[in-house]
Amino acid sequence: MAAAIATRKRPALDDGPCLPAAKKRSRYVFGSIYDYKKLGVLGEGTYGKVVRACHRPTGEMVAVKWVRATRGGGGEGTRAALREAGCLAACRGAPSVVQIRDVAADEASGDLFIVTELVDGPTLRGRLNRTGRFPEATARAAMRQLLHGVAWPENVLVGPGGALKICDFGSATPVRPPYDPEDRVGTLWYLAPEMLKGSRCYGPPVDMWALGCVMLELLTGEPMFLGVETKDDLLVEVSQLRHKMDSDGMAAFKGLPPDLSKAAGELLCGLLCFDEGKRLTAAQALNHRWFSESEEAESMGLLTEDASEEAESLGPEDT
Repeated sequence: MAAAIATRKRPALDDGPCLPAAKKRSRYVFGSIYDYKKLGVLGEGTYGKVVRACHRPTGEMVAVKWVRATRGGGGEGTRAALREAGCLAACRGAPSVVQIRDVAADEASGDLFIVTELVDGPTLRGRLNRTGRFPEATARAAMRQLLHGVAWPENVLVGPGGALKICDFGSATPVRPPYDPEDRVGTLWYLAPEMLKGSRCYGPPVDMWALGCVMLELLTGEPMFLGVETKDDLLVEVSQLRHKMDSDGMAAFKGLPPDLSKAAGELLCGLLCFDEGKRLTAAQALNHRWFSESEEAESMGLLTEDASEEAESLGPEDT
C-alpha cells in the first residue's frame, strides 16, 4: 500500500449518516496509511481490495479496505468510500456491525483506505458453501442477529463464538430519497419488489425483504433467485412468487426442509410479503414466536466450527 501523510482535516465521522461528497474532500484530513503494515489480502469489496493489517502504534490487527479513487471513473470510488465511512460511523456501537477505526488517504493517488476492526473468520456465504443449508435452529440463531442490522450473506462475517458482523457498506445508501435513476441500491438477487418497480425511496421494508431472502438461503443452501441477471427478469420471478404465496403459502418456496416448523414459514412469508406496507418490521420479526420458542444458545454449532480449512494462508508482507 503506497501512501503519504495526509494534511487535510479528518472527516467528522460522527456528524451524520453520510460524509460530504467527494468534491468537498479538500475540507478534510485523513489518517496516515503509513501507520498500517499490510499482512495479507482478505478479499475484494464493492470498490476495492481488503487487506489484513497491523496498526503500528498500537499493534491492533485491523482490516483495511483500499478504495481506488479512479474506480468506476468520475470519482465514483472516492464518493463511495466517503459514503461507506459515514454509514459505518453512524453504526458505531452496534454489536452486529463491523466497527470503523479510521479513514486514511494517499495524497499522491487520491486513494482512500477505510480501516475497521478485524473479524477473523469466514463469510456466511463461505460457511453455507461448505456445510450446505443450515439446520433450522442454526438459521434461527443467525437470523436473530441479522435482524438487528441489514445484510447479504457475502457481507456477513462469522466471528469468534459464532457472532455475526455485517461488513462492506460499499453499496449502502442513506434512508432518504432521491437517488440517481441509474443507481442500484443493494445486490440484485436481494432487491425488494418496490425497488424493482422503480421506487427511489429506500427504507426499512427494503432491508426486511433482503433479510427474507437471506433466511430462505440459510434454510435451502442457495440464493432464491440464483441465475437471474436483470431487474426485469427478477421482477417477473418475484411476481410469480407472489401469486404462488397467495395460493400455497410457504409451499411456494422450493427447497425448504420437509420438517421446517410452521412458525418458520410464517416468519418467512412475513418478511417476503410483496406489499411493503404489510411486510414485517424488524421489531415484529424479533417478537415472532419462531424466536420465542427456542433459545439462541442451542443453535450456534455450525457457526462456531473451526474455520481453519477455509482461512487463506497469509504471509507477512510489508506495505
